[in-house]
Amino acid sequence: MKKYKTFETERLILTPTTTKDALFILKLLNSPKWIKNIGDRNVKSVEDAKKYIDERMKPQLEKTGFSNYTVIRKSDGVKIGGCGLYDREGIKGFDIGFAFLPEYEKKGYAYESALKIKQLARDKFNLKFISAITTHYNEESQKLLEKLGLKYIQKIKLPQDDEELLLYRTEL
Repeated sequence: MKKYKTFETERLILTPTTTKDALFILKLLNSPKWIKNIGDRNVKSVEDAKKYIDERMKPQLEKTGFSNYTVIRKSDGVKIGGCGLYDREGIKGFDIGFAFLPEYEKKGYAYESALKIKQLARDKFNLKFISAITTHYNEESQKLLEKLGLKYIQKIKLPQDDEELLLYRTEL
Protein backbone atom coordinates (compact mmCIF):
# COMPACT_ATOMS: atom_id res chain seq x y z
CA MET A 1 0.00 0.00 0.00
CA LYS A 2 1.26 3.46 -0.89
CA LYS A 3 2.16 5.72 2.03
CA TYR A 4 0.41 9.10 1.93
CA LYS A 5 1.79 12.15 3.68
CA THR A 6 0.60 13.40 7.04
CA PHE A 7 0.65 17.14 7.74
CA GLU A 8 0.86 19.23 10.89
CA THR A 9 -0.22 22.60 12.19
CA GLU A 10 0.63 24.16 15.53
CA ARG A 11 -1.97 22.09 17.40
CA LEU A 12 -3.09 19.43 14.94
CA ILE A 13 -2.04 16.41 12.88
CA LEU A 14 -3.87 15.81 9.60
CA THR A 15 -3.49 12.23 8.44
CA PRO A 16 -5.23 10.55 5.51
CA THR A 17 -8.31 8.72 6.73
CA THR A 18 -8.02 4.92 6.60
CA THR A 19 -10.16 2.04 7.79
CA LYS A 20 -8.24 2.26 11.09
CA ASP A 21 -10.34 5.40 11.67
CA ALA A 22 -13.64 3.55 11.16
CA LEU A 23 -14.92 3.89 14.74
CA PHE A 24 -14.17 7.62 14.71
CA ILE A 25 -15.79 8.06 11.25
CA LEU A 26 -18.87 6.22 12.51
CA LYS A 27 -19.15 8.70 15.39
CA LEU A 28 -18.47 11.77 13.21
CA LEU A 29 -20.92 10.82 10.44
CA ASN A 30 -23.65 10.29 13.02
CA SER A 31 -23.08 13.50 14.98
CA PRO A 32 -26.13 15.83 14.98
CA LYS A 33 -24.51 18.60 12.93
CA TRP A 34 -23.19 16.15 10.31
CA ILE A 35 -26.69 14.73 9.87
CA LYS A 36 -28.24 18.22 9.73
CA ASN A 37 -25.67 20.02 7.57
CA ILE A 38 -24.14 17.28 5.42
CA GLY A 39 -26.71 14.51 5.48
CA ASP A 40 -27.27 10.98 6.69
CA ARG A 41 -24.77 8.71 4.93
CA ASN A 42 -26.46 5.58 6.34
CA VAL A 43 -23.29 4.56 8.17
CA LYS A 44 -24.64 2.65 11.17
CA SER A 45 -21.80 0.28 12.12
CA VAL A 46 -18.01 0.06 12.12
CA GLU A 47 -18.29 -2.19 9.06
CA ASP A 48 -20.40 0.47 7.30
CA ALA A 49 -17.74 3.05 8.19
CA LYS A 50 -14.97 0.86 6.75
CA LYS A 51 -16.97 0.44 3.56
CA TYR A 52 -17.60 4.21 3.40
CA ILE A 53 -13.87 4.91 3.75
CA ASP A 54 -12.95 2.26 1.16
CA GLU A 55 -15.57 3.37 -1.36
CA ARG A 56 -15.83 7.15 -0.81
CA MET A 57 -12.42 8.31 0.47
CA LYS A 58 -9.76 5.82 -0.58
CA PRO A 59 -10.37 5.94 -4.39
CA GLN A 60 -9.84 9.71 -4.54
CA LEU A 61 -6.75 9.45 -2.31
CA GLU A 62 -5.27 6.86 -4.64
CA LYS A 63 -6.16 8.90 -7.75
CA THR A 64 -5.12 12.41 -6.62
CA GLY A 65 -2.90 11.91 -3.55
CA PHE A 66 -5.35 13.80 -1.32
CA SER A 67 -8.84 13.27 0.09
CA ASN A 68 -10.21 13.32 3.62
CA TYR A 69 -7.84 13.81 6.55
CA THR A 70 -8.57 12.72 10.09
CA VAL A 71 -7.77 15.66 12.36
CA ILE A 72 -5.94 14.66 15.54
CA ARG A 73 -5.18 16.96 18.44
CA LYS A 74 -1.43 16.89 19.20
CA SER A 75 -1.83 17.53 22.92
CA ASP A 76 -3.59 14.22 23.61
CA GLY A 77 -3.80 12.27 20.34
CA VAL A 78 -7.59 12.46 20.22
CA LYS A 79 -9.35 12.31 16.84
CA ILE A 80 -11.52 15.43 16.75
CA GLY A 81 -12.70 15.93 13.17
CA GLY A 82 -12.18 15.63 9.47
CA CYS A 83 -11.02 18.07 6.83
CA GLY A 84 -10.05 17.70 3.22
CA LEU A 85 -10.53 18.27 -0.47
CA TYR A 86 -13.25 16.38 -2.28
CA ASP A 87 -13.96 15.71 -5.94
CA ARG A 88 -17.75 16.13 -5.97
CA GLU A 89 -19.97 15.63 -8.96
CA GLY A 90 -21.57 18.92 -9.92
CA ILE A 91 -18.79 21.13 -8.54
CA LYS A 92 -16.00 22.54 -10.67
CA GLY A 93 -12.62 21.72 -9.14
CA PHE A 94 -12.17 20.40 -5.62
CA ASP A 95 -14.41 21.19 -2.68
CA ILE A 96 -12.89 21.99 0.72
CA GLY A 97 -14.86 20.55 3.59
CA PHE A 98 -14.64 20.13 7.35
CA ALA A 99 -16.61 18.59 10.19
CA PHE A 100 -15.80 18.23 13.88
CA LEU A 101 -17.29 16.39 16.81
CA PRO A 102 -19.47 18.77 18.85
CA GLU A 103 -17.12 18.90 21.84
CA TYR A 104 -14.30 20.26 19.64
CA GLU A 105 -16.22 23.03 17.90
CA LYS A 106 -15.60 26.74 18.54
CA LYS A 107 -11.94 26.18 19.47
CA GLY A 108 -10.40 27.24 16.14
CA TYR A 109 -9.62 23.68 15.01
CA ALA A 110 -11.77 23.86 11.85
CA TYR A 111 -10.09 27.09 10.75
CA GLU A 112 -6.60 25.82 11.59
CA SER A 113 -7.06 22.55 9.69
CA ALA A 114 -8.91 24.10 6.73
CA LEU A 115 -6.26 26.83 6.38
CA LYS A 116 -3.61 24.11 6.20
CA ILE A 117 -5.65 22.21 3.58
CA LYS A 118 -6.04 25.44 1.57
CA GLN A 119 -2.26 26.03 1.70
CA LEU A 120 -1.61 22.42 0.64
CA ALA A 121 -4.09 22.78 -2.22
CA ARG A 122 -1.98 25.62 -3.58
CA ASP A 123 1.57 24.62 -2.63
CA LYS A 124 1.57 20.82 -2.74
CA PHE A 125 -1.39 19.75 -4.85
CA ASN A 126 -0.97 22.61 -7.38
CA LEU A 127 -4.64 23.52 -7.53
CA LYS A 128 -5.56 26.88 -9.05
CA PHE A 129 -8.75 27.34 -7.04
CA ILE A 130 -10.94 25.58 -4.49
CA SER A 131 -14.69 25.55 -4.08
CA ALA A 132 -16.95 24.86 -1.12
CA ILE A 133 -20.62 24.16 -0.58
CA THR A 134 -22.83 24.67 2.42
CA THR A 135 -26.48 24.97 3.29
CA HIS A 136 -28.14 28.36 3.52
CA TYR A 137 -28.82 27.82 7.25
CA ASN A 138 -25.27 26.78 8.20
CA GLU A 139 -24.03 30.26 9.08
CA GLU A 140 -21.02 28.92 11.03
CA SER A 141 -19.72 27.20 7.90
CA GLN A 142 -20.40 30.29 5.77
CA LYS A 143 -18.41 32.48 8.19
CA LEU A 144 -15.51 30.03 8.22
CA LEU A 145 -15.43 29.82 4.41
CA GLU A 146 -15.35 33.62 4.23
CA LYS A 147 -12.59 33.76 6.86
CA LEU A 148 -10.62 31.34 4.64
CA GLY A 149 -11.01 33.80 1.75
CA LEU A 150 -13.73 32.02 -0.21
CA LYS A 151 -16.44 34.18 -1.76
CA TYR A 152 -20.08 33.32 -2.36
CA ILE A 153 -20.67 32.61 -6.07
CA GLN A 154 -24.22 31.30 -6.50
CA LYS A 155 -26.88 28.84 -5.42
CA ILE A 156 -26.56 25.35 -6.92
CA LYS A 157 -28.09 21.90 -6.72
CA LEU A 158 -25.90 18.82 -6.89
CA PRO A 159 -26.90 15.93 -9.16
CA GLN A 160 -29.41 13.57 -7.47
CA ASP A 161 -30.11 16.17 -4.76
CA ASP A 162 -33.00 18.61 -4.50
CA GLU A 163 -31.51 20.78 -1.77
CA GLU A 164 -30.28 24.19 -2.84
CA LEU A 165 -26.71 24.84 -1.65
CA LEU A 166 -24.48 27.88 -1.53
CA LEU A 167 -21.35 27.64 -3.69
CA TYR A 168 -18.18 29.44 -2.63
CA ARG A 169 -14.85 29.68 -4.44
CA THR A 170 -11.41 31.25 -4.23
CA GLU A 171 -8.39 31.32 -6.47
CA LEU A 172 -5.16 30.11 -4.91
